[in-house]
Amino acid sequence: MTDATYPDLDCKLAVVTGGGRGIGLATVRRLLDQGARVIVVDLNMTVGDVGQADADGWQSVSGEVELDFVRVDVTDPDAVAEFARIVAERHGAPDVVLNAAGIVRSASAEEMSAADWRQVVDINLSGVFYVSQALGRLMLDAGRGSIVNIASMSGAISNYPQKQSSYNASKAGVAHLSRTLAGEWASRGVRVNSVSPGYIATDLTAALLEREPELGVTWRERTPIGRLGTPDEVASVILFLASDASSFVVGTDLVADGGYTVW
Repeated sequence: MTDATYPDLDCKLAVVTGGGRGIGLATVRRLLDQGARVIVVDLNMTVGDVGQADADGWQSVSGEVELDFVRVDVTDPDAVAEFARIVAERHGAPDVVLNAAGIVRSASAEEMSAADWRQVVDINLSGVFYVSQALGRLMLDAGRGSIVNIASMSGAISNYPQKQSSYNASKAGVAHLSRTLAGEWASRGVRVNSVSPGYIATDLTAALLEREPELGVTWRERTPIGRLGTPDEVASVILFLASDASSFVVGTDLVADGGYTVW
C-alpha cells in the first residue's frame, strides 16, 4: 500500500458504486483512511451486522468512520435518480464519485447471447452514465467535484486468450464517455477521468483462474512486470484522481496495467 496521503479528502463525501468488493472495496477502505465520508452502493454486498436498514434502505456505520451502505440497481435510471435525491437530502452534493460497478461475460462473439450482451453493457456503461448524470447534476450545482470511472485496458485491446466482446466494447465506451463528460463539465468545476486497470487479483479473477489456471500463465507472460496487480494498487491511482493532487488532470484515461499494453 502506498503511503501517499490526501488531506483534502478529509471529511469529503464520496459515493462508490461496486464498493462491496474488488477495486471498489479497496478504494472505500483507502477513502476512509483519508477521513472521507463514504456511501457504498452495491447490489451484491453483505453488510454484516451493521444494523437494520432505515426507511430508504440505507444501513450506516458510525464511530471512527462515517460509512453508509445502500443497494441501488445502477441500470435503473429511476432508482439512480431517487438515490441521488436522497444523497442530496441527507448530505448535499458529493465531492467524489467512483463508478466501479461492473461485470464480465466471457463468450465468443458468435455465441454471445443478446441477454448477456445487454446485461454487460447496461451495468458497465449505461450504469456509469446514469450515476454520473444524476450525481453530476448535484456536483455541477455545487460547482465542484471529481468523478472517476473504472474503464479497462480491455477498452483499448482485444484480450487473449479469453473472448469477451461485450466487456471490451463496454469499457471502451466508459473511457470515451469519461472524456466526453470531462469536456462538458470541467469549466463548471467538475473533473471527470477514468482508470484502465490491467489484470488485477480480485476475488472474481481468483475464481476464474481456479477454473482456468492456464489463463493466469498467459496473462503474466504478456505483462512486462510479470504479475497481476492488486486492488489497492488501482485504488492508489483512483485516490490521486479523486483528490486535489490531480486538479489539472481532466479527461484522462490513466492506465494501470503493469505494462501490458506497451507490447
